[in-house]
Amino acid sequence: MHAQVGDQLIVESPTTDATKRDGEIVGLHHDDGTPPYDVRWSDTGQVTLVFPGPDAHIHPLAHGPEGDREAAGRRGPAATHRSGRPLSEAVVTALVRDATAAPSMHNAQPWRFRYVRHTRAFQLRADLRGALPHSDPELRALHIGCGAALMNLRVAVAHEGWEAATRLLPDPGDPMLLASVTLTGPLGEETDPADLYPAVSARHTSRHPFAETAIPEAVRAALVDAAGRERVSLSFPSGWHLQSVLDLALEAEARNLTDAGAAADLARFTRGAGDARPATEGVPEYAFGPLRHLGKAPMRDFAGGKAVPGRPTADFEAHPQLALLSTSRDRPEEWLRTGQAMERVLLRATLAGLATSFVTQALEWRDLHWPLRDPASGMAYVQMVLRLGYGPAGAPTPRRPVHDVLDIEP
Repeated sequence: MHAQVGDQLIVESPTTDATKRDGEIVGLHHDDGTPPYDVRWSDTGQVTLVFPGPDAHIHPLAHGPEGDREAAGRRGPAATHRSGRPLSEAVVTALVRDATAAPSMHNAQPWRFRYVRHTRAFQLRADLRGALPHSDPELRALHIGCGAALMNLRVAVAHEGWEAATRLLPDPGDPMLLASVTLTGPLGEETDPADLYPAVSARHTSRHPFAETAIPEAVRAALVDAAGRERVSLSFPSGWHLQSVLDLALEAEARNLTDAGAAADLARFTRGAGDARPATEGVPEYAFGPLRHLGKAPMRDFAGGKAVPGRPTADFEAHPQLALLSTSRDRPEEWLRTGQAMERVLLRATLAGLATSFVTQALEWRDLHWPLRDPASGMAYVQMVLRLGYGPAGAPTPRRPVHDVLDIEP
């Protein structure tokens, strides 16, 4: 008998061949993979030293749908599998790694995950290490970022071959518990949202100029549909409304460059070339993008008005294409829905060949936030402003190690 870490040890009844017990091999004692093994049992979550008998056999990680996905870099199609099989630690880790590829304001990554084995449920919690006290005092942007991570988790779980039940704010007494995702059984015929999975790792914020090429109506309709699936409205402002949104963003950017609180939030989550802090969060200098020379695209200056040696200037769009995500109410639940809708839109846009970035400056000032809305629309609260177009892909930005944001419990 030979095994590797992550394989499943199955103990069968000698009379019926039914599985009596199974567990994940989490430790080896011999380099050649021979027994004994440290096994985490699926029924108790406890780890014990096991000398397998004649009624036991190894189910190799590479033979199951989970193993196939890991061997293929987790890019294969979703697979139907035994709903009774527990997720290996490697798969749980990979799912959360996909979730944390989501965007968040200043790449602050305001999330933490817990996976509970016996209920097969993920919990998403707010992590106040990623809070922005001046720019986001009500934690609206924190909820939106966590909602985006939740959407990525839902996509990855579906791609792994599971149906899942998602609950927002499942415990009224614990407002930092933002959502739960419980795996309920094998995935059926529905491919949504699993078909978005290739964009999870490909989506990056682009702070470069986009072409003036108009986004086709069919693509716009697909983005509107993507937001609507999360009960959020997406609209493309034009005419006077677009100009108003651009003016408000520029006003907010000017305020941010002279406001001490905004500057402190930005300094905390930006990284210069010589920064000695660990590169696990924030926006690094290489992702600032060029300084705007001409154009109307409302770009945030992540350098905070400071000179960055070697940073180029560039002409941005004269006619930026913006999209507004709006809700009829303004509560934490709507913020989480906005985050999910935003990530759905970004993933769908990425698959359509669009580059994307964010225009959040006016959302950070209470007196500028309200005028963003279209008075003729029934959606009273603009929750996010996106910039879309055809242009260079953005550069990947750092993420915290999964072990820093994930707890696994029996």
